Amino acid sequence: MLVTAGPTHENIDPVRFIGNHSTGKMGFAIAEAFAAEGAEVFLVSGPVSIQTSVAGIHVTGVITAGEMYEACRGLIDSVDIAVFNAAVSDYAPVDPSLEKVKRGKGEWNIRLKPTMDIAAELGKLKRQAQFFVGFALETENELEHAQAKLVRKNLDLIVLNSLKVQGAGFGTDTNRVTMIDRSGNPEEYELKPKGQVARDLVDRVIKMTGNA
Repeated sequence: MLVTAGPTHENIDPVRFIGNHSTGKMGFAIAEAFAAEGAEVFLVSGPVSIQTSVAGIHVTGVITAGEMYEACRGLIDSVDIAVFNAAVSDYAPVDPSLEKVKRGKGEWNIRLKPTMDIAAELGKLKRQAQFFVGFALETENELEHAQAKLVRKNLDLIVLNSLKVQGAGFGTDTNRVTMIDRSGNPEEYELKPKGQVARDLVDRVIKMTGNA
């Protein structure tokens, strides 16, 4: 199986980048939970400070959204399950500077372009026998946006978490999620350590795929 984790960094110049607060904790926990079930896991991670020594996990480190897409594209045909957990940057600078930009007195305007939507692009290549899981971090109209992503990205299950919930989201050791499948019925879970959230996800995927 394939798991993506962490953020991506899109360079503005050699010392600055566009990124987010993702620590990779959730993605690494998911990889370890699936490995505990005997799965061979390919973990593609953006820049994070955590590591794993769990047997059966093969880690590929990347920096940018483009690099993450290429790594996933090279693996997707050989996996049965993919969990797209990474917090991929939505935009990247159009013309990153090759030299550090010096402080000036005026404003600095940076033109941005959309990055590759990795889950959506790989969803176009999804085989009938494959099972894809996505994540949605929302701040408004959470269920509506998550259900739209489920369909648009050709996913089988989407895991929703909200920045409005204390103890959920980036930089925490806990998470509170809602899982939504193709039927559109949300299943809410209580606030739990991310390791247990990962275990809940494994149980749900096993139940839906019959891979006990």
